[in-house]
Amino acid sequence: MTERANGLRLMAVHAHPDDEASKGAATLAKYADQGVDVMVVTLTGGERGDILNPAMDRPGVTENITEVRREEMAAAAAALGVQHHWLGFVDSGLPEGDPLPPLPEGCFALVPLEEANERLVKVIRDFKPHVIITYDENGGYPHPDHIKCHEVSMAAWDAAGDPEAFPDAGEPWTPLKLYYTHGFIRDRIHAFSEEFEKVGEESPFKEWLSKWKRNQGDMMARVTTQVECAEYFPQRDDALRAHATQIDPNGFFFAVPLEWQQRLWPTEEFELAQTRVKTDLPENDLFTGIE
Repeated sequence: MTERANGLRLMAVHAHPDDEASKGAATLAKYADQGVDVMVVTLTGGERGDILNPAMDRPGVTENITEVRREEMAAAAAALGVQHHWLGFVDSGLPEGDPLPPLPEGCFALVPLEEANERLVKVIRDFKPHVIITYDENGGYPHPDHIKCHEVSMAAWDAAGDPEAFPDAGEPWTPLKLYYTHGFIRDRIHAFSEEFEKVGEESPFKEWLSKWKRNQGDMMARVTTQVECAEYFPQRDDALRAHATQIDPNGFFFAVPLEWQQRLWPTEEFELAQTRVKTDLPENDLFTGIE
């Protein structure tokens, strides 16, 4: 463990429980281990998430999904060594069909931006993060809660330090840097796919890579910051496994041997979207320019 300057704080804003484990989790664990105060803010309870792990599709889970997912989130936060805060909105679910059905009444995606903004601003002012991590304008993928998470995070970034905004939400606090997390990097998946072929095994990503749209591009073109965190991949995996209703231990997230991941792609990727301090790109530390 490398100790850092005392008093640094990092906040990761996510849409659902389990998002924090699949997007930048090893980075959170690394900074927490180095003495940074790290908080995950989860905007919804994940109440409308499907059971994605067959082993958890059993009596007592679906009917108690809210409590189950709260317990999973507590276990994941403990695995990463971070604080956790529920913002308290209701999962919108992922609408499917053609045409898409209307979003359910009262869900997070339909909450007025001002209401969600004030609630997140209060948490920011209470915790006082120097750095915030959230999603890009596409939400990482186009789930309505992920897109709303981006909108609320950006509004709160602007409002938290404004003394005229939400005067009842605490003393103003101005975060210094805001990053987007980028989880699905094509180059990373391609490196793993090639490794399967080198050892004479069929890649589980072959079909997925073949469907990658030629004009889709790769998020690496937007990445400004790569944090080396391979040492903390085991904690990331523990956090993933903690979300047992959402993560199949025999599925996609565990398809690549841990040693391959640590050797071939030992970093997690971020895009510096907003900064109020001077920094030089590319970076290898989210706190560059702050210490």
